[in-house]
Amino acid sequence: MPTLVIANKIYSSWSLRPWLLMRHLGVAFDEVLIPLDLPETKKQVLAYSPAGKVPVLIDGDVTIWETLAIMDYVGETFGVTVWPEDRKARAMARSVAAEMHAGFQHLRSACPMNLGKAYGPRDRGAGVVADVARFTQIVRQARERFGAGGAFLFGGFSAADAMFAPLVTRLDTYAIPLDADIRAYVDAILALPSFREWRKAALRETWIVAHDEVDEDATTNFRHVA
Repeated sequence: MPTLVIANKIYSSWSLRPWLLMRHLGVAFDEVLIPLDLPETKKQVLAYSPAGKVPVLIDGDVTIWETLAIMDYVGETFGVTVWPEDRKARAMARSVAAEMHAGFQHLRSACPMNLGKAYGPRDRGAGVVADVARFTQIVRQARERFGAGGAFLFGGFSAADAMFAPLVTRLDTYAIPLDADIRAYVDAILALPSFREWRKAALRETWIVAHDEVDEDATTNFRHVA
């Protein structure tokens, strides 16, 4: 059985992506969770990852330490469909997944992933507005061209949806205004049994990073009501 090395479920956007995909597709794996921002964190991660970052997938003598590479390996090795089968849909799915991998920096910076809190709506800057507009465009184009037969970007759940899942949580956590069709896609991700399992575990975590300890802007702390 492969081992997936991840960080705190409440904060780690990169860890969520392959975990969600593998769990949703029924690929069995062991899990190693290394808490962030502790004195021993870096040393523990380096014991698994040559890059010193998570997530990392270890399968026998094979180590994969980059998210898109992990997803491709999962599809090739465990006989599951990771990308859309249609060639044109697959090309777009890979393109938007790579764009997510490298982009949306304003939204990432202004709205860090935090599944334990909820925030009221407020102006988060022109960069966030632009990122949300681009996300909206991607969702609409994918859904209109390839979304028949399912609630996700390309109909059925794929690696592209796993890549966008952390962004989806940010839109929800920070009460970002969305049109009804985009909110429907967000809700489809949040309703996944695999995501609900992840979030339930996240809310049981006891580790809190420094910037979260001093956070006074949240309207709700779900850790106190879970």
